[in-house]
Amino acid sequence: MDRKIVIIPTYNEKENIEAIIKKVFSLEGEYHILVIDDGSPDGTASIVKGLQAAFPERLFIIERSGKQGLGTAYLTGFKWSLEHGYDYVFEMDADFSHNPDDLPRLYEACSACGGVAIGSRYCDGISVVNWPIGRILMSFYASKYVRMVLGMKVQDCTAGFKCYSRECLSAIDFDDVRMKGYGFQIEMKYTAYKLGFKLVEVPIIFVNRKLGASKMSSGIFGEAFWGVIRLKFRKFQRKA
Repeated sequence: MDRKIVIIPTYNEKENIEAIIKKVFSLEGEYHILVIDDGSPDGTASIVKGLQAAFPERLFIIERSGKQGLGTAYLTGFKWSLEHGYDYVFEMDADFSHNPDDLPRLYEACSACGGVAIGSRYCDGISVVNWPIGRILMSFYASKYVRMVLGMKVQDCTAGFKCYSRECLSAIDFDDVRMKGYGFQIEMKYTAYKLGFKLVEVPIIFVNRKLGASKMSSGIFGEAFWGVIRLKFRKFQRKA
């Protein structure tokens, strides 16, 4: 059986973390979870550690000091997952905006293509629930901008619900990944694309969080805007 792990970055997710962990572990397919907690002052890490006895050898946590950025959290998780022999590695939010029931669909798509499966909000119309219209438009047109600049035929370029094959992650030089915020999601997709891996989109319904606070900021979009232009002129090669 393929070894599968879901990476969940957290900062102040005490309202959601126990429920999301139990939901993932209720799925068929033996999913493991790695939580990357950036020093949440609300006790998120303590909740996770309290659950580890109930889920031995399936639930893991890495605690970091302070907020170091979404991108560095996932890179830390990717390195750990490869070192521990996982075949498929997922990115997923803690707040149920990504439905854990979609994990098997992402796994099947990634297993079939051998590259990256993307949980897409825009490949089948606009499938977003409870977002303000301004945020929907910003996200939708951000993806159009990325496609225009980079020529990458992905409808949801900023999606953060994904499954990577081990082969794909092993080919990427993590030390060369430069964007730290949500631009990281674009950079990882484009890197996989430029290295010759197939990217497939799986339609999902994205539901805005009900509990806890959003981590979005205007600086996130600024980094992504200018970072995409820089990506256009980068050269990519597989990790030796």
